[in-house]
Amino acid sequence: MKIALVSPYDIAHPGGVPSHILALERHLTRMGHEVKVIAPASKPVKEFGDRFIRIGTPRPIPSSDSIVRISISFNLASKIKEVLGREKFDIVHLHEPFMPMLCSATLRFSNLTNVGTFHAADGKPGYRFGWPIGAWLLRRRLHKLSGRIAVSKPALKYHSKYIPGPFEIIPNGVDTERFNPGVAPIEKFCDGKKNILFLGRLEYRKGLKFLLRAFQRVKREIPDSRLIVVGPGTRLRKGYEKWVRRNQLEDDIIFIGFISEEDKPRYFKTADIYCAPSTGRESQGIVLLEAMAVGTPIVASNIDGYASVVTHGQEGLLVPPKNSAELAKALTFLLKDESLRQQMSVKGKVTAEQYSWERVARRVVDFYGKTLAGSCRGDN
Repeated sequence: MKIALVSPYDIAHPGGVPSHILALERHLTRMGHEVKVIAPASKPVKEFGDRFIRIGTPRPIPSSDSIVRISISFNLASKIKEVLGREKFDIVHLHEPFMPMLCSATLRFSNLTNVGTFHAADGKPGYRFGWPIGAWLLRRRLHKLSGRIAVSKPALKYHSKYIPGPFEIIPNGVDTERFNPGVAPIEKFCDGKKNILFLGRLEYRKGLKFLLRAFQRVKREIPDSRLIVVGPGTRLRKGYEKWVRRNQLEDDIIFIGFISEEDKPRYFKTADIYCAPSTGRESQGIVLLEAMAVGTPIVASNIDGYASVVTHGQEGLLVPPKNSAELAKALTFLLKDESLRQQMSVKGKVTAEQYSWERVARRVVDFYGKTLAGSCRGDN
């Protein structure tokens, strides 16, 4: 099968959707399919060679307490038409198919079998953006989608308000070969201290400010604890670092910044707890699956997307979002109970295996087959 995986987001910048697409490409290729990734890119993506087709230059656009990096050019049509005409795909798989500009334009010009995966749980894409013109464009292109995938029940609940028709729920996957309990930890942090890890973009909705305040309380109860902050972002980091200095925690809260994909499993292995204090708008949380696959217990916000992956008391603890006091209680409780952390580690590894990319990719291919069969019958 010849498959196009289309991303509206900068494929060279860390993020849930690009990570999903790149992992899916690897596993579909491994299964023997011919796959091309089509996306805007801020820098060369050499690892894919001729399996990557760059269309558009991404620009950072503020959206929903985050930054989306998409192409906003209106001059993509000729390139899209040329690629679709040349490649003759069996399936065009668009991720966030109505997100401007690349995905929505590709859907407009593709007369092939089009499948859409809907990732967001709220806020992106903004269906009411440019209303009522946006609604008119949406109605004009709905019929172009032959198949609809949502990555979770929260994603389905959000998108089905705007996109009629049946959806198949196929979750994000985790690379259980790369994220596994046998990886080596980061040696400099293996000094006897208890490590709490934050790993995510430094954006408001990721909730780091609530974790910083919670850690201040944890430190009083557990003096030999440390918070390791990993992830890209500069706009908020200066303020966070200023708060850390003002509260004399610079020896206990370490800002690492951007890390390579190769080092991600090692940081999870280094952590006694992985903490995900997001405020909302998370459809599932690939990063939770990555932590569980390594065997790291979790403390996370009790939001729909995270609760669809983590069961409170089993793989980790869920706490109310934006509540530093409850977050501190959960972290302190779990850090003091090594036996419970070990139980959660075992349970997390079992759960993560259910989301392995091998399983998820097979489900996606099965869905392609059903969609192609329906398209041949005209059941769009």
